[in-house]
Amino acid sequence: MATIEHLPARRDAATPATSFRVAPSNVEAEQALLGAILINNDAFDRVSDFLRPEHFFEEIHRRIYEHASMLIRAGKLASPITLKTFLGDQDLGGMTVGQYLARLAADATAIINAKDYGLAIHDLATRRELIGIGESMVNVAYDAPIDSSPREQIEEAERSLYAIAEAGRYDGGFQAFTHAAALAVDLAAKAYQRDGHLSGVATGLADLDFKMGGLQSSDLIIIAGRPAMGKTALATNIAFNVARAYRGETKPDGSKATLDGGQVGFFSLEMSAEQLATRVIAEQSGVASSKMRRGDVTEAEFQRIVDTMRDIQRLPLYIDQTGGISIAQLSARARRLKRQKGLDLLVVDYLQLLSGSKSRSDNRVQEITEITTGLKALAKELAVPIIALSQLSRQVEARDDKRPQLSDLRESGSIEQDADVVIFVYREEYYLKNKEPRMGTPEYAQWQAEMDRAHGKAEVIIGKQRHGPTGTVELQFEAELTRFGNLAREDMGHDIR
Repeated sequence: MATIEHLPARRDAATPATSFRVAPSNVEAEQALLGAILINNDAFDRVSDFLRPEHFFEEIHRRIYEHASMLIRAGKLASPITLKTFLGDQDLGGMTVGQYLARLAADATAIINAKDYGLAIHDLATRRELIGIGESMVNVAYDAPIDSSPREQIEEAERSLYAIAEAGRYDGGFQAFTHAAALAVDLAAKAYQRDGHLSGVATGLADLDFKMGGLQSSDLIIIAGRPAMGKTALATNIAFNVARAYRGETKPDGSKATLDGGQVGFFSLEMSAEQLATRVIAEQSGVASSKMRRGDVTEAEFQRIVDTMRDIQRLPLYIDQTGGISIAQLSARARRLKRQKGLDLLVVDYLQLLSGSKSRSDNRVQEITEITTGLKALAKELAVPIIALSQLSRQVEARDDKRPQLSDLRESGSIEQDADVVIFVYREEYYLKNKEPRMGTPEYAQWQAEMDRAHGKAEVIIGKQRHGPTGTVELQFEAELTRFGNLAREDMGHDIR
């Protein structure tokens, strides 16, 4: 290809020539791609899903690509002749716009190279954006207003970098079904090799794992329930079980792979890290958290607490207790944890305490939609299951049968739509306690029988599951220890409805 003369490099007149650094660009690649599009509009289809006009370094190239895009998408021909009328006239180093378009087409390369040129242009544009973010960080750090904290600047830089990362993905599109089938077979092989033969991460609760096949990668799992039902306890129990079962290996390239269990990130937006740790210690030591808070423990119980603490310290369980964070901040922190420590399960307690972008704060339904969509996108991006807890509306209390339904979810439209799995936690014992009749009456005897039947039991109702059955799983629940467990069964089978 004959070389087309470079357009003059843009420079600030006040900048000395000795200190001037040209932003990374490749004008020849831009010219080659535009030429390929002008002689064969099919070349546009090879780059249109990731390349935008602003990715071009030269302004004239941006305009040519933008107008060519509009013509091709309208089903019209984009050629030097049709484009000339949209671009006006200007001097391009001794050439008119019409002459420049004709020169691009005359010196064009084969269409087969179009995608490679497009990727080169895109990567250089990304580097220029990174330079812009770096310059902005320096300028803001020097001239920050009094009411601006360094933490805000860090979060703004993270948001900007994330925006570039999200916009910079060009690995999507169609793939051969054979590739997807191979991934499915690989998933089945890993399930066969893993303890418990589960395709997902084991929760440590056998009946629930039997029903769900474990926590599946990239799934958004909602655990919902009314207050005091134990939804936080269930999430905490699962998180601990996953972290306790963690086994990993280091690959030849130095990266780490999880063989069993997983590394867990826990966003505790409601409770402090100390409160969460107290729950876990109570669950594992068998000493009620209320006794620990009062200091009402025996020497033997205190020793159990110390032993439990020693075991817990080795677990890959990471807690973020920051309250009132946004979905963007949560996503940035989750990415950072995966990059620095590794991540196999993320827990968010709870969904309604997250905030969306400021522009949508006036509409709570839209804000919840943004949050659930963001959590689902994050689960896919990080390829980990995300457990998000959710409140239920008060309409549950108005029914005789207080077992939750999908319609009971607050702002249920987006939560129900975006979730892959929706789990409700229901304890009949809690409601029966509030209906205790007068002792000695016939009603009391019936109430006592119902209490005995419901005592120490919880129902986990799977209201939605994209890749499995719905139904109810019964678990053991010890309220003092906030501990869920498997029910002992005489037949050792799975009593799952």
